[in-house]
Amino acid sequence: MDELFLARLQFGSTTIFHFLFVPLSIGLVFLVALMETHYVLKGDERYKKLAKFWGHLFLINFAVGVVTGIIQEFQFGMNWSDYSRFVGDVFGAPLAIEALLAFFMESTFIGLWIFGWDRLSPKVHLACIWLVSLGTMMSALWILAANSFMQEPVGFVMNNGRAEMNDFFALLTNPQLAVEFPHVIFGALATGAFFIGGVSAFKILKGQEVDLFKKSFNLAMTVALISGLAIAFSGHAQAKHLMESQPMKMAASEALWEDSGDPAAWTAFAWIDSENQENSFEINIPFALSYLAYEKFQGDVPGMKTLQAEYEATYGEGNYIPPVKTTFWSFRIMVGAGMVMIFASLLGLYFSYRETLAQQKWFLRAMVALISFPFIANSAGWIMTEVGRQPWTVFGLMTTSASISPNVSTASLLLSLIAFSGAYLILAIVLVYLFIREIKKGVEHHEAAPDQKAGDPFDQEVYL
Repeated sequence: MDELFLARLQFGSTTIFHFLFVPLSIGLVFLVALMETHYVLKGDERYKKLAKFWGHLFLINFAVGVVTGIIQEFQFGMNWSDYSRFVGDVFGAPLAIEALLAFFMESTFIGLWIFGWDRLSPKVHLACIWLVSLGTMMSALWILAANSFMQEPVGFVMNNGRAEMNDFFALLTNPQLAVEFPHVIFGALATGAFFIGGVSAFKILKGQEVDLFKKSFNLAMTVALISGLAIAFSGHAQAKHLMESQPMKMAASEALWEDSGDPAAWTAFAWIDSENQENSFEINIPFALSYLAYEKFQGDVPGMKTLQAEYEATYGEGNYIPPVKTTFWSFRIMVGAGMVMIFASLLGLYFSYRETLAQQKWFLRAMVALISFPFIANSAGWIMTEVGRQPWTVFGLMTTSASISPNVSTASLLLSLIAFSGAYLILAIVLVYLFIREIKKGVEHHEAAPDQKAGDPFDQEVYL
């Protein structure tokens, strides 16, 4: 295990763990805002209770997510100093705006929302939670603006071997950001929807507060269906853009060694032999890859061998083919999980419409298991995005091997990897414990107790 392997392993593990919390926060707070909107507009007290219950789970997730983000930033600065020096002038602006504007906005209005139930007017209180939701999405926008630069560098000039931003507007209008941001946001909404749907299904299965949890289940499945379809369309837009920005990633995601021919078939399954650069077995769907790449049923997709020769002519000698098996299968895991979620949301809405949801025990159990599917899809999607860009950290400008800190030893990396993994394990245990405890208490628990003043933070022991 050398320094590069350990640094990549640490970055990958901390990033994936942190990103378990980010989409859940974005999705949960959006659905909480919808619930409170229904309460304010219709005066239905049930939605107020639901907004408090799910809002409490959002606050727990948000707090733990902040801690994981701090750990991620620490290892990023420690292990990737050469990369930080190279792109610091570009990354500085969006990351600073994310911290100083979006995160402060979230934190401020979260406080107002927690303490303001009976201190603010209903409409002002509702505006607070919508501003929190907007803040979480704006945080994602600024982070993705930085990530999009790594995928498709724009708005910079090279000066003394460093990238320096000369056009902030170009960073915000990066074509990669335009296709990446909607895909991530809709994925986050689906994550929140399936979390609420799965927990609601569990409570209905147990016969606890069934009327309330049917309401949250129906809302969650509606958001899940809309988000699932939007994920599919935005994912198609990303695939189409890859043909212009990173055709090697597209070829690797299809295990396409040679040029596809016209029209191009999509490979549903392949037995990949990376050593000999061939597939010993394939199951193909005619015309599908041409449509995925060009939005028409014709067109040739270049293979990795062709692109390798082109990249060598452009960037010099080297291996520009990413880990093909990882890229190929992570893409299919993401797509497969997404298709299951769309089908499940349709089925859930059908059972709700027929008023037979409570009788479908098998489906309710399946919905509990399906809580994990958005997390699997999100993680697989990011693995495909980042691994498929290899060997580049910043595409076309800086390789991953040139990005690591030169003075961080293998022992230091291994020790910090163990320490961070231990910290994340503790945080995961705490989060699961708090979630299970609050879910067991149910919705009515979050109504103010007789000896409490209404509007006080619900269940202060959690925050202490």
